[in-house]
Amino acid sequence: MDTLTGTRACTHLVSFFRATIDTLHPYVPGRQPAPGTRVIKLNTNENPYPPSPQALDALRQLDADRLRRYPHPLGDELREAVAEVLAVGPAWVLPGNGSDDLLTMLVRAVAGPGRPVVYPTPTYVLYRTLAEIQDAPVVEVPYDDSFALPVEHLVAAHGALTFIANPNSPSGTATPTERLVALATALEGLLVIDEAYVAFADDDALTLVRRHPNVVILRTLSKSHALAGLRLGFAIAQPSVIAGLAKVKDSYNVSAVAARVGAAALRDVEHTRRVVERIKASRTRLAAALETMGCRVWPSQANFLLVRPPHGDAERVSRELAAHGILVRYFGETLLSDTLRITVGTDEEQTALLETLGTILNGGSAATG
Repeated sequence: MDTLTGTRACTHLVSFFRATIDTLHPYVPGRQPAPGTRVIKLNTNENPYPPSPQALDALRQLDADRLRRYPHPLGDELREAVAEVLAVGPAWVLPGNGSDDLLTMLVRAVAGPGRPVVYPTPTYVLYRTLAEIQDAPVVEVPYDDSFALPVEHLVAAHGALTFIANPNSPSGTATPTERLVALATALEGLLVIDEAYVAFADDDALTLVRRHPNVVILRTLSKSHALAGLRLGFAIAQPSVIAGLAKVKDSYNVSAVAARVGAAALRDVEHTRRVVERIKASRTRLAAALETMGCRVWPSQANFLLVRPPHGDAERVSRELAAHGILVRYFGETLLSDTLRITVGTDEEQTALLETLGTILNGGSAATG
């Protein structure tokens, strides 16, 4: 008997969820160690340097009354900062609780049964999860080993929604703008160019938005602005697309704190430039050092590297690095089973990584007693 209600408990499990949810494989984020744990964390592409001092000042000086009241429903404070920095109209901008929030809006508004979600793979696996939640068909178009964008095959898939991460994760590779133009021109559905890592790249696709009404650009402040914990991103698209997405967002999806701090961070363009250049220089040094050790390193325009250890035993290497308190990302998917994704860290973190990795590759073990 149930001691709370006096009724007999069910002898079998009953699901309260749709069948899709019962069978869904959820997105699994990179490992987050417990607070206070001493690790070198190179597995989730966080910025190794502090946010803008102007952003920190905005946080310290926040009026407590802003916590008592609801924030602006469209995050106007952030919209205005984006418009100012990127020279677009505020009506072309929609903030989100991280760019993942905007991905959810896009799938919710556009995809569904008979309305496919298309993307090249391997890429950000959340695209698949969100499509499956929506009961939308998923079409995964394989990249080749160089990660060249398969434009013709993507077009042939006839997606209601096509995602391109550019630079791509986990490869770090970037697609030339002319290839994205060709894709946008040929597609009938919406093209979402996810530019989470674009600050570390040579080019961006922002100009496509004005010329192509079916293009949406996504940006985040998690990487280049060191605000992953704030959860803040934004979409840029023509106003009719922004208005459609706003219909399906949560009522107050961006907090007053996030809008104020994010706006200050965006306007501190010089701080962001200095940090990005520092990370790009570290990326170059790290790639060269890994190649000297016999690793294959794909050309990256992000704040991480895709790396194949000399013997392809990536799972073992990641496990032994973790035993020494160094976290890198091992995905385990078929196309990535022999690779690691390594975030660009500080010089001290990268020295420790390379020294430990050298020991592992030379036959030593990171196992601890």
